[in-house]
Amino acid sequence: MTTWGEGVSVVRWACVSSLVESCYNHVRMKGHNALPLERVSKAAERSCERLGSLQQEVYMPEFFSYADLEAAAAAIREATDVEPQVGLVLGSGLSPLAERVEDAVSFGYQELPHFPASTVAGHAGQFVLGYLEDQPVAVMQGRVHYYEGYSMTEVTFPVRVMQVLGIDKLIVTNAAGGLHPDFGVGDIMLITDHINLIGMAGLNPLRGPNMDELGPRFPDMSEPYDGTLCSLARRVAAGERLPLREGVYICLAGPTYETPADLRFLRLIGADAVGMSTVPEVTVARHGGTRVVGLSGITNVLPTEGEPAVETSHEEVLEAGKKLAPRLETLIRGMLRAQ
Repeated sequence: MTTWGEGVSVVRWACVSSLVESCYNHVRMKGHNALPLERVSKAAERSCERLGSLQQEVYMPEFFSYADLEAAAAAIREATDVEPQVGLVLGSGLSPLAERVEDAVSFGYQELPHFPASTVAGHAGQFVLGYLEDQPVAVMQGRVHYYEGYSMTEVTFPVRVMQVLGIDKLIVTNAAGGLHPDFGVGDIMLITDHINLIGMAGLNPLRGPNMDELGPRFPDMSEPYDGTLCSLARRVAAGERLPLREGVYICLAGPTYETPADLRFLRLIGADAVGMSTVPEVTVARHGGTRVVGLSGITNVLPTEGEPAVETSHEEVLEAGKKLAPRLETLIRGMLRAQ
């Protein structure tokens, strides 16, 4: 399979070769002495080879094969006998739940074949397998995002590996900005639907060759969040006396926060909370037949029309996430107990 880095190297070499020849001709036209074109071209070729080698280390394939997923899964199976049934994705500031996993085996993302490395504060970048409430789980302690420079295929690679490992349910969490006027900082929102705005613009993780081993070319998305799992979340929240909001989540590419005009538009099209993740992961989960429940922790509330602008920072989001983590843990553990 040709990698993205190889493709860039080929194109870049063609461009450099053309540039070298143009420069050589320009020098000759000016009447200056010049090195033989062959020597100039060989020097450029050596430089391109070194650059191409570096790109092979830095860049990952634009598309993965099923064999790539199996390679990552095999590396995990060599270290643990856990066969996870439930996958968890823990968002900004919500990582402490992974530390509660029993009989845990942890991998840094960089230790696993083809895994992207997390680069954002609040995302530990650990893949954890073990048991939580006696349920075998695979936990992403932090995720990666499109704005970090990864492709959507790379962003969703860990969820694909979870599917190969055998999960049939996925719990996704995130830190989100509250758009609904009734939401407050510290609320938990059950995601009942989402708006795939970046997917509509072309950044869909299913772009490219379809993985027939996992799902169809054109998957149905009429129920991205499983009705039975949502009902379970409601019952557990009621039993634990945890207030639970419900609403529609929208994913933007980031990393910038929203302008006042952005906020007006997002509310107009029906979004109740906004973030920079989750939707790509849910898309590939549903493509592979995995049932999903989603929970947003409202870490900041965005001003409505006429209210003064409020500056938002990642530090604020992380701090609110720390306060949300215990309640989200209570809800998630309750759902696992009820399985």
